[in-house]
Amino acid sequence: MSKQSKPVIFDKNPGRNAQTYGIARVLETDLDLIHKPSVGVVGTKGDSQCYLGVQTKVEAIHRCLRDHLGVSAGKAQLRLVQPEFTVATSDGMRNGTREMRYSLIGREVTHDTLCEHLSASGLEGTIAVVACDKPPVGTLAGLLEHNRPAIIMSDGPIRPGRDSSNGEPIDIITGFQVAAHPDTDYKQRIAREACPGYGSCGGMFTYNTMQTFIGVVGMQPLHMVAPPSDDPRRLSEFPDQLVKYLLTMIENGVAPRDIVTRDSIRNAVIVAMAVGGSTNVLLHAPEISRAAGFRSFADDIMSPDEFNHLSQYVVPVLTDARPYGKYSMVDIDEKGGVQVIVKTLLEAGLLNGDTLTCTGETLAEQVQRLETNDPDGTVVYSVSQPYKPTGGLRVLGGNLSPEYSAVLKLAGVEGGLEDNRFVGKARVFEGEQALLDALENAPDSFENNDMVIVRYEGPSGAPGMPEMLDSTSRITTLCRDKDIVVGLMTDARFSGGSVGLVIGHVGPEAALGGPIAFVENGDEIVVDLNTNELNCTALENADTVASRRAKWDSVVAGNGGLHPNCGEVNSRLLNRMRRSAVSAVQGAGMHPDRELWVPNPRDPEDSGFRPGNRFRDTPGNA
Repeated sequence: MSKQSKPVIFDKNPGRNAQTYGIARVLETDLDLIHKPSVGVVGTKGDSQCYLGVQTKVEAIHRCLRDHLGVSAGKAQLRLVQPEFTVATSDGMRNGTREMRYSLIGREVTHDTLCEHLSASGLEGTIAVVACDKPPVGTLAGLLEHNRPAIIMSDGPIRPGRDSSNGEPIDIITGFQVAAHPDTDYKQRIAREACPGYGSCGGMFTYNTMQTFIGVVGMQPLHMVAPPSDDPRRLSEFPDQLVKYLLTMIENGVAPRDIVTRDSIRNAVIVAMAVGGSTNVLLHAPEISRAAGFRSFADDIMSPDEFNHLSQYVVPVLTDARPYGKYSMVDIDEKGGVQVIVKTLLEAGLLNGDTLTCTGETLAEQVQRLETNDPDGTVVYSVSQPYKPTGGLRVLGGNLSPEYSAVLKLAGVEGGLEDNRFVGKARVFEGEQALLDALENAPDSFENNDMVIVRYEGPSGAPGMPEMLDSTSRITTLCRDKDIVVGLMTDARFSGGSVGLVIGHVGPEAALGGPIAFVENGDEIVVDLNTNELNCTALENADTVASRRAKWDSVVAGNGGLHPNCGEVNSRLLNRMRRSAVSAVQGAGMHPDRELWVPNPRDPEDSGFRPGNRFRDTPGNA
């Protein structure tokens, strides 16, 4: 038995044993193992093609795990439990709808569901197969809190579609970006051809950003990140490798918090910069850090100043990947996988190669064993000759973002920055639907250097902080067609597929009385990447701020303590999100006790309490 395992209790109660014996017979495992520490496989299911490949992989890993268990010599004496699945929703199918509010909530639901399974089943070893955007993060957070040996495998990305008229690769982002096209038949054809197979989004959107993150942080073997979902190795080779890695972790007493450390999280964040990754990594990294036992991402892992210094002066973009480039994750796989990116960053001295990984090797040892090739210079570039000279993400402060939460995907900016500055005129929309209506019905009303403001869509305000791929895609197409620049800033968030001058996570959010609530139509908005600030010129005047805040307070007071522009709450989940959501800079998760609790299951002396940044004491967050 692993030194991590709990003492075995030989409970002879026939009532409690009856079902355990029954499960062992159905699963075809030895009845003498029912009191041994348990192991199992988990996966995510949902209503889109992102999840269609998960079940077959879970079943393949489950069979392989079963074959390694038994009472005879050479077998692991562990009890097998039946596979468990968490539920999830499709981001792509919900973008632009009010149902999109459940997307980020899905991360929390996955976390909760998995915690229930891990804790109630007492799992001493877990293999997780993950798909889509938010379930992988919820899964990793749950595994970190449970902190028993565990390993993750990506289900894999979808292969690109092909435009039948010219043979060019297309994907779901292509579909969103033709929404304003006048030819209905053309739009239908693109929709039919964009996603012909199964697997999660294929570009360097949120899914592949976070799968790369999970691989680099050490919880997923690097060579399992990039292969497509339909790659036969995911059923024929990877299951046996995963089981052997897990059994070694159990034998050696290696748990997730031994792997997910300050240095490994820093490695993963740096790689996210280098791949021009999704802005959502700035929501997920704090949540992963919290689950790993750290009080504050900014204080304990990486400050905004250091993040920006690395992205601005040290870490370049190394991939020509969608949505800002040409290629998909499948192309990266064909050029050697994410380990090629890790190798070139290691060789440049930008990563700590000594961090432990789930394979039992250090990060550097894993890259070396995989006989990783050098960058090809077309899909993956070297640090010395990068695709783009600066990192793909930038965090902004300023009077509109006093929490230093606002984030810009610099890799996706297509224009509008002169000497690293944008100066525009505010055009305010009280919610995403109002913006979508204007883009659909009055696209000519948008002018060059407009800065669109979408508010009351934050974690508490929406509630649920929806992403705005539909809006950003329409604005991108509008700007390309009219050769203009229209920016967008919001207290909501963006898809990893969004491009353009788009700034999300502006906080504090409007629903909590953040400065974004006080912006008015026509105000001058300045984005300055020399100082990394997002400012509204009008709000530099204290009297103006006081006047606008008084007006806002009066509206809130007259509506029972909640601004009327906040979204409707019509479910228990939405109500829970409204009342418990922390700010974007803390990960925008549900933490109702107003403190961040990060218990360490391996330390009986640890009460689990860590003081966190307190919520704003406002109505609706009781």
